[in-house]
Amino acid sequence: MDKISKFLKSLSSSKEKKINRLVDDIIKNNLDNLDCKKLRGMINIYRVRSGNIRVLFQKTKSEENVIISIENKKESTYKNL
Repeated sequence: MDKISKFLKSLSSSKEKKINRLVDDIIKNNLDNLDCKKLRGMINIYRVRSGNIRVLFQKTKSEENVIISIENKKESTYKNL
């Protein structure tokens, strides 16, 4: 089981559904109503915030979004990217 799946299983069912919908919107490139920001100092890496949870993703040259990480916000969230 990968890190993202393990994190999603640790959430309540309502939060898991909300994050799954958020991930679907990111993958479909529907970022209009999301709290999406580009990370400073990073090339094509963005974050979407939903409460205390951060979804980090990368935009590729083919305009596809790839999920890098989903985790609770903490000091190490944006390190080691």
